[in-house]
Amino acid sequence: MSRRIATGIDIGTHQTKVVVVEEVVTPAGPELHIIGTGISESRGMRHGYVVDAEDAAESVRLARQQAEQTARVPIRKGFLAVGGVSLDEVRASGQCIISRADQEITDLDLEKVLDTAREAAKPNFLNRSVLHEIPLEYRVDGTKMLGEPVGIKGTRLEADYLFITCLTQHTELLTATAEAAEIEIIDRMASPLAGSYVTLTKDQKMKGCVLANIGAETVSIVVYDEGLPISVKVFPIGSTNITDDLALGFKVSLEDAERLKMGRLGGAMYPRKKVEEIVTARFRTMFELIDKHLKTIGRRGSLPAGIVISGGASGQGSISDIAKGTLNLPSRIADLKVSADTKVRDATWAVAYGLALWGLTGDTDTPKKHGAGEFLATIQKFLKQFLP
Repeated sequence: MSRRIATGIDIGTHQTKVVVVEEVVTPAGPELHIIGTGISESRGMRHGYVVDAEDAAESVRLARQQAEQTARVPIRKGFLAVGGVSLDEVRASGQCIISRADQEITDLDLEKVLDTAREAAKPNFLNRSVLHEIPLEYRVDGTKMLGEPVGIKGTRLEADYLFITCLTQHTELLTATAEAAEIEIIDRMASPLAGSYVTLTKDQKMKGCVLANIGAETVSIVVYDEGLPISVKVFPIGSTNITDDLALGFKVSLEDAERLKMGRLGGAMYPRKKVEEIVTARFRTMFELIDKHLKTIGRRGSLPAGIVISGGASGQGSISDIAKGTLNLPSRIADLKVSADTKVRDATWAVAYGLALWGLTGDTDTPKKHGAGEFLATIQKFLKQFLP
């Protein structure tokens, strides 16, 4: 019997990570095990963009080779994370008159209402690929439905959708980078969604929360409410800005500033209080951007599960307290529940790990690829992921 294995690939600005997951059949049922990991320093990337294809491909190749050595299987195919500052969202609504004579809503009506929402959002799709089409709410004759309305009777169906998009050029460059490292990309997922798959619980998503991934040059967030991802946003700011601030504040090299940030450089010349003040000021700026976005979407101070922080900077200092004070929300550091015998130790691996699990289990579904590089929904399966 062939082995069931899937690979997740996260090409970040600072690091490139590859995670290989295998489904193992046990007497208690199938279990998912991480059998391989690979990590390399990212080169040729800027704010999540590919700026040097050859260097970026070499980073993927090195991470792939590490993962192959630990997994002891060749990696030929994988699932790719799409992030960077070009990731954005569009909201649109659609409606249709119920087609059947008995007024019962069918899958065909769902397709029609999605088509009208796509048409309404079309002006925002110029030069962009649609990664995900997420139904936020269905209404039948003006009444909100909990769950998929197929089988319910009515005269008019309305729906609100969240379209997650990315610049087509960016998506194609990321894919070409992985393919240059001899990995065929099966499908792609927005990085914030992939990370949320393994760092947020179902209860947190239902109550309402925001997952913030603080990377080297970007902060990406996904906001959940009533179990649905209602917003995705990426800000062009990250932990390297802290390094820059420390370099300017203490008039030291970037290398020493990085050591200061990580707590590996101290002494009378570098008062800890001043270091903390500089770090705190930059973190506060990041969380103020998140707070402003939450206000824009009407969720400011109203997410009971609070903010969950992941990424390379999540372990620094009193970041959780800074987030709590700035956002006026409960705050905690993201946590990955994985076995102790793996090299995946923290939530910086969440995106690649989430992608591998999704690719293997299909528990989170994304639109599939159809012609011209565009992503359109496989309606029936995709809707079920985001229904309570």
